[in-house]
Amino acid sequence: MTHTHHRLSHLNVLVSGASVAGPALALNLARYGARVTVVERAPALRGGGFAVDFRGHVHREVLTGMGIWDEIHARQTHMGAQSVVDADGTPRVALPAQMMSGDVEIFRGELAQIMYERTEDRVEYVFGDSITALTETPDGIEVTFERGAPRRFDLVVGADGLHSNTRRLVFGDESRYLRFFDHYVAGFPVPNHLGLDRGGLLYSEPGRCVVINNYDGDPDRAGALLVFRSERLTYDRRDTGAQKRILAERFADMGWQTPHVLKALDETDDLYFDAIAQIHVDRLAKGRVVLLGDAGYGATMGGMGTGVAVVGAYVLAGELALAGGDHRTAFTEYESRITGFAKGCQKISGNAGPFFAPPTERRIRSRDRMYRLLSSRLLAGFFKRLTEKAATDIELRDYPA
Repeated sequence: MTHTHHRLSHLNVLVSGASVAGPALALNLARYGARVTVVERAPALRGGGFAVDFRGHVHREVLTGMGIWDEIHARQTHMGAQSVVDADGTPRVALPAQMMSGDVEIFRGELAQIMYERTEDRVEYVFGDSITALTETPDGIEVTFERGAPRRFDLVVGADGLHSNTRRLVFGDESRYLRFFDHYVAGFPVPNHLGLDRGGLLYSEPGRCVVINNYDGDPDRAGALLVFRSERLTYDRRDTGAQKRILAERFADMGWQTPHVLKALDETDDLYFDAIAQIHVDRLAKGRVVLLGDAGYGATMGGMGTGVAVVGAYVLAGELALAGGDHRTAFTEYESRITGFAKGCQKISGNAGPFFAPPTERRIRSRDRMYRLLSSRLLAGFFKRLTEKAATDIELRDYPA
């Protein structure tokens, strides 16, 4: 083993969160020999989830450097085109796979599993626990956990999502950083009663939208995505029943396949529900604590958040390796290199709600006309370059192999 692989062997790092950003950083840090512990509130690695995509040469370079590009391709969704439909199911416009699914697409849970499998023999994973307090000392950080015994680490990385507990403990209340974009989104499994095969259908009425899609060819199961325009709602993020009642009320009189979707909603125990929002912090690091992915620059949907998180993990680990573990130097470089890139990707996500759920019939028709043009052969290449511009707007340094 070369000196490169021992570059961070003196560093003991705690990563909070085992969705995507956490395992991505664990994989990159482990390559440099760091001792890494990942703590995750959930009782086990979470499977399923939305499909996430990668696009452009930067994503490919990072995933290749991490050694997982080929496996992602082997486990990709092979999603086809999706169509916007009328209330009677008549197609209005087709959205090509390249537009919706990038160069390669994979379920979030599959991606997390790949990175977990690559690190489980070198990284300590602690499930069913979370951080309750962080106290910085001259030599490190004393960490108190909800269940486990207190421990000391050199660095702590908050990779625990849009509603980051780490960010709250160190940087302050979420209300200071979360920008609400006037929409909510929900996702859950539904029976594949339409017989979809790696395709999707999208139906919009003013201020709300229902999507039914099938990413993996399963003849029995599909997924539903619901988006609706709303004022800021007050609800318990852990109260699934309350979230179901909100959705049932908002979509009660909607046409197309909505009654079938609401029946599946009532029966499911696997519901994702959140505001369409972004995170904007003044700084990504404070002392020995640094934020990664959605915790520091997240977007609920439409902002290539997974790609940004994976690139961020690659850059953060690379900067720590170049700095020989000096967190002050590494965090400064990481922040300067990732902030503009992340903000550029966030700008794309600002239109996610209005794309799915335009506020008026006129806006719905305008959206359909625009995407009919953009999906034409004449403009398809232009649209591809447009979507890749933000995804490639970062110059990667030559980090140790």
